[in-house]
Amino acid sequence: MKKIVFAIALCLGMSSMNAQTAEELKAKKAEKQAEADAIQAEANAIQAQIDALPGWKKGAFGTIGGSISEFSNWYAQGIPNNSSGNIGFTVNAFANLNQEKFFWNNSANVNLAWVKLDNTDDPTDSDKFREATDVFNISSLYGRKLSEKFAISGLAEYRTTILSNFNDPGYLDVGVGATWTPITNLVVVIHPLNYNFVFADNDTVFESSLGAKIVADYTRSIGAINFKTNLSMFQSYKSSDYSNWTWTNSFSYTLWKMIGVGFDFGLRQNKQEAVNFNLAQGNTGTTFDNVDNKLQSYWTIGLSYNL
Repeated sequence: MKKIVFAIALCLGMSSMNAQTAEELKAKKAEKQAEADAIQAEANAIQAQIDALPGWKKGAFGTIGGSISEFSNWYAQGIPNNSSGNIGFTVNAFANLNQEKFFWNNSANVNLAWVKLDNTDDPTDSDKFREATDVFNISSLYGRKLSEKFAISGLAEYRTTILSNFNDPGYLDVGVGATWTPITNLVVVIHPLNYNFVFADNDTVFESSLGAKIVADYTRSIGAINFKTNLSMFQSYKSSDYSNWTWTNSFSYTLWKMIGVGFDFGLRQNKQEAVNFNLAQGNTGTTFDNVDNKLQSYWTIGLSYNL
C-alpha cells in the first residue's frame, strides 16, 4: 500500500514539475517575443527613414506558376488520353527617384501565361501551348513638389498585350494634374487634363478621347511580405463608352532567401474591348448600347521571387 501511495505521489509531483516548467517556458517565450517585437518595430522605423532618403529606389518581385500532366487510358474523363499543361509568370518592377524638390516614379507590370490541352487520340488537335493571360503595362510619373504631400505632376502610361494583337488595341494616356502622397508608399494621381490615345485596327469601335485620369498605387514590403495594388481609371469627357479601368494586385511571401509563394489577380472593364470582341465572334448586331460589358478578370498562384 505504501508503494502505491508513493508511486501516486511521485506521479503527481512529476506532473506538477512539468506543468510548472511548461508555464515557466511560456512566460519566458512571451518575454522574448515582446523583446523581438520591440526590436522589429525599431527596425521598421529605421527602414522607413531609409525609404524617405533622397535617391533611387529599385526593386522587382513576381510569381511563377505552372503544371504539366499526361493521362493514358483514364476512362473516367471525357478525353482519356491527353497531355496538358499551363505555365505563367508575373513581374512587378519599379525604379523611383525621390529628391528634395521633385520625384520620378517608373513602374512595369507584366503577366503572361500559356496553356495547352492535347487530345492524343485526335491527330488534328494541337499539341502546342497557346497564350492565355496577356497583360503589359508601363508608366512614368514626374512630379514637382509643392509640399511634402502635394505635387504638380505629369503622367505617361501605356498598356497593351504582347503575345497576340500587340498594340491592337494599345492605350497611351498622357496628362497633367496633381499627385497626392498622404502616407508613405501610397501615390494618388488626379489628372483632369488627360488624353487617351487608342491604337487599333478597328477604328469604328476604338476611339481616342480627352478625359480625366485617376491612378492609385500602393507598394509595400514588410519583412517577408511584398504587396502591390494599382488602380488605373480613365473617364472620357466625350462618352462613358470610351471610359475604362484596370485594378491589379500582387502578393508574395518569402519562405527561403528570394523564393516564396505568390498570388496575383486583376480586374478590368472596357466597353470598347467588349464590343470589338463580340463583333469578332460574329455578333454583327453588337453596339455600345446593347453589349454585355462583362467584368474581366485573371489570377495566378505559384512560387514567388523577390529581387
